Amino acid sequence: MNETVMKTKRKLNVGIIGLGVGEQHIAGYHNHPNCKVVALCDFSEEKYKMAKEKYPGMKVVRDADELLNDPYIDVVSIASYDHYHYEQIIRAIENDKHVFVEKPFCLFEHEAVEIRSKLIKKPYLKMSSNLVLRKSPRFMLLKEMIQEGVFGELFYLEGDYNYGRLHKITDGWRGKMDFYSVVYGGGVHIVDLLMWVTGDTIVEVVSYGNRIVTKDTRFRFNDLNVSLLKFKSNAIAKVSANFGCVFPHFHGLCVYGTRATFINGMEYGMLFDSRNNSGLFKKITEPYPGVHKGALIYSFVDSILSNSQSDVMADDIFNSMSVCFAIEKASTISDKVVVQYV
Repeated sequence: MNETVMKTKRKLNVGIIGLGVGEQHIAGYHNHPNCKVVALCDFSEEKYKMAKEKYPGMKVVRDADELLNDPYIDVVSIASYDHYHYEQIIRAIENDKHVFVEKPFCLFEHEAVEIRSKLIKKPYLKMSSNLVLRKSPRFMLLKEMIQEGVFGELFYLEGDYNYGRLHKITDGWRGKMDFYSVVYGGGVHIVDLLMWVTGDTIVEVVSYGNRIVTKDTRFRFNDLNVSLLKFKSNAIAKVSANFGCVFPHFHGLCVYGTRATFINGMEYGMLFDSRNNSGLFKKITEPYPGVHKGALIYSFVDSILSNSQSDVMADDIFNSMSVCFAIEKASTISDKVVVQYV
């Protein structure tokens, strides 16, 4: 399907693969007046039966190829297990379908290179990913304050992806994979958030990991990764992906500038704008996370229909994963790694 056809098409037909978090994509598409979810897929017998009963007006299948090969479908949302993403994205692009994919969009650098190559050959296709922290009202305000100069010059940031759901890696599908990365599965949210709020580029990383928490389980990969990231501006950030923590699911974030400091809390954020105020701070009460899993879909659909930019562009996805690839490599070789952007 060429670009002209996509611009003039009145409604986009959508297929969703994977009905875990993928089921939440349905509402995101239905919020847009110019698209319609027409097909659902999950190979789980339980979820297949659920979808047949709950969504009687939609086509429901168990084989993803039925959606990926269907010429009637213009857009696919890929929310399958991580190790299926690459092949499903490739198939979608080859069949001229736009792609919205859960993170990570692939697991290996050579896969990202191939996906990038496929997209370059079909510039009329759009691809986005569910890096949904960009739509959190609290972090959106933080980005605005940084842009307005409230913080002065940034010099240090801390971001923590505290997963707090240990059973999902010890008992679920993540522990059965040939390779699973807590950086790709969670840390990528923090990496993307830091680059997005700062507008800066990460150029170099050092990284360490361990699996102390899960050492007596079937999970075979690091459940913790901690990295130091160097930005082009010379600012430094610490990022952790902490899947084994005894802690609620939470995105910790601290931003230190020459004029102010921000610390994210569960109930509110704290903005310190003086070194001499005895701990007084301004409460940042914008909601956190305060965002639906399908919040990025509206702008993605708009970008297809009007050939415009979405809230998360393909370049954003490749950039954040390029940093994550460098983090994994650095934790393996215990040395600094220069980020090679795909």
